[in-house]
This record gives sequence, structure tokens and C-alpha cells, in this order.
Amino acid sequence: MKVLVLGGGVIGVATAYSLAKAGHEVEVVDRQSGPALETSFANAGEVSPGYSSPWAGPGVPLKAIKWMLMQHSPLVIWPLLDPAMWRWGAMMLANCTAKAYALNKSRMVPLAEYSRDCLKALRAETGITYDDRAQGTLQLFRTQKQLDGIGGDVAVLKQYGVPFEVLDRKGFCAVEPALRLTQEKFVGALRLPGDETGDCHLFTQRLAEMAAALGVQFRWNTRIEALQVGGGAITGVHTDDGLLRADKVVLALGSHSPLLLAPVGIRIPVYPVKGYSITVPITDAACAPESTIMDETHKVAVTRLGDRIRVGGTAELAGYSLNLREARRATLNHVVTDLFPQGGDVSKASFWCGLRPMTPDGTPIVGPTPVRNLLLATGHGTLGWTMAAGTGRVIADMVSGKAPQIDVSGLAMARYS
Repeated sequence: MKVLVLGGGVIGVATAYSLAKAGHEVEVVDRQSGPALETSFANAGEVSPGYSSPWAGPGVPLKAIKWMLMQHSPLVIWPLLDPAMWRWGAMMLANCTAKAYALNKSRMVPLAEYSRDCLKALRAETGITYDDRAQGTLQLFRTQKQLDGIGGDVAVLKQYGVPFEVLDRKGFCAVEPALRLTQEKFVGALRLPGDETGDCHLFTQRLAEMAAALGVQFRWNTRIEALQVGGGAITGVHTDDGLLRADKVVLALGSHSPLLLAPVGIRIPVYPVKGYSITVPITDAACAPESTIMDETHKVAVTRLGDRIRVGGTAELAGYSLNLREARRATLNHVVTDLFPQGGDVSKASFWCGLRPMTPDGTPIVGPTPVRNLLLATGHGTLGWTMAAGTGRVIADMVSGKAPQIDVSGLAMARYS
């Protein structure tokens, strides 16, 4: 069957690849000149099923107030006259309960774990490389209060069978030797050895090449203007290059998905949350990270990607603005130099931002819509790279009329109704 995939980021390309492997005729449409040039371009690099948790949870509203008062704040809100932002915020606050947190995490973890398995299988099958490492994630705590507060997280990890280690200074220095220079700043760490890292942009580029070899057509530099609906189905997709038709349409446009859906009467609570990163050239490999380190205080991830260090973080609510704010760069510079002062040269770092498509409950929206031939693959927030391979397989199974290999009952937009 002919399938149009709208969006050429990591979710869209992974979906196109899986659809082609399943025998479908696939065309990808994107306004950019190539794959993964927006939100997938320079993210933190983490493939972290162990950290697949909703942002909304018990105690988060109080924490958010404290975060916004910090010098290097992980959360920034620019008040806008945007009803969508306030509706999204109200829905997120409603999910800040223990019951909602448990439900939302139970929907996220299976997809993240499945996606990691799909990614491993893809590597084994194709030999794809993307500065990938499988050395885990280390969450560093600067205060004893932070370390003492991980009981709830540990309980959830045990519940889902996620391997973990609670480490003292000697323990975290054993897995990240460069931290010996700054170990006194931290009291301990939580390590998830099953997590991975890799360059999402490089992965998506190479997967797009493999998809093209399977027959996937890529229509780059093409702006998607509107969905044409008739008789309860998509009858065409209007672009600046003409009307495109297909049997099925998969919408994987990240934060821009709601803008295309609203005119046809479909409303989903996906809102852009801007994240920032810097990419720093390594000057001394022995003083750089081995894998990913998460600074719990600043909510910033520091990741080794080949001969570079990727530093990513900050949650900024500013609508669809892509302004690069120097205050956010200062936070990222502070964290990487505080942890790895001799690892890289921040004066030569590149600075980037992207819009994460966040849902108020943290769970992505994957699956059918009221329009019978339209499926959604959006709302992955900070976990698009983590969940991409699994999302692609789930969508391909749905299009093929097969039951996905995991429970997807809570992933569709119907949960909001």
C-alpha cells in the first residue's frame, strides 16, 4: 500500500524504514533539505529507556518554582498570550499526581524498552554506526537530599526490571574516570548500565540512505500546507509542490503536528518545549566523559559522541520561537566545565536549539485517529531518539494490519477523550 510519511526527523525516517521493510510503497515529505535537520539535529544523544519518565509527577510544581529561581535554571517560562500553552500547562499540572505518574510511566517504559531492542536488532542486521556507545547513563547528585530521594525511582526501576546501580564516589569514578578531577562536588550517583548514546542526526542520515535503498522516496524542500479530508479519510496532502495522495498517511511532524491537524478538527495536546545544546570539540580524551552523565541539579546531560562532547538541557516554554538565548548557553558551559574542566574547548562550541514535542502526560501519541487512514507518531518530547526505532515498528505493524509486539492501548490520542 502507498504510505505518505509527513516529517523527516528521526521518528519519520525510522517509520519510513520499517514501512519499507514491511513491503509498503513509502514517500517521505519534509520542508528541510535533508533528514533530521530540526529537533533531531543536535539533541543530547541519549538512548535512555531507564529514564523514560513523565515530567509531570508528585512534587514537580514546587520543584518548578525552585528551578526558576536558580541562576542556571533548568526551566524557563516566557508568559505568552497563547491559549494552547496555558491549556497544556493546566493538563500537565493535572498529571502531577502519584496515580497519573504511575499510569503514564507504565505506557512509556514498554515502548522505550522495545525501541532499544529494535535499535539493537537494526545494528545487528545492517551494521549501521552513528558514534554509538553502549556504556550506560550516570545520574550525578550534588546533595545528600537528592541521593536520599531516589527511593521512588529505584522502586520503579525494580518494578520494570531495569538494571541499575547506586554508586559512591569510588564507584562513579570507576565508570567515568575523568570525574576523579571533580568528584568532591558529588555525593553519589545512579547508574543505568543498559542505556546507550549516539548521534541522532548521523543515525537518521544513514537510516534514510538505507530506506532509499529499499525504495523509499524522499521529497525534500517541500512545505506541507494542509490535509484534505473527505468521507472520513485523508484524500490528499496539499504541498507547495502540488497535491499528494496515498492509501495511508503518517503524521510525524513533532511540535508542528497540532498546527496541521487543527483545521481538520483533530486536537492533540502537543506543545513545543525548547531545548538547547552545545557541541564541544574534545581536547583531552582522558578528561572527557565516556558515556552520558546527567547533572541532576541542572537537568543537563553531557554525552560523548566520538571526538565531541554534546551538552544538552533546559526546558523553555516560549512558543515556536527558535531564538538562541545566551543565558541558556551559559548554563550549558557551566555544567560541562564544572564536570569536565579539561575535557573540551567551550570557546569552539557550536550552539543550537530545537523544539521538543511534549505531551502533558509525557507519553507520545502513536496510533490511529478519528480519520480512518491517518496515523500519528508525535509527542515524544525528550525521548524521540530513545523511542524512534520502536515507534517505527509499531506504526508499520498497524499499517500492515498486524498486532504490535507491545501493548499500545494507551498510546493513541483516544486517551485524551
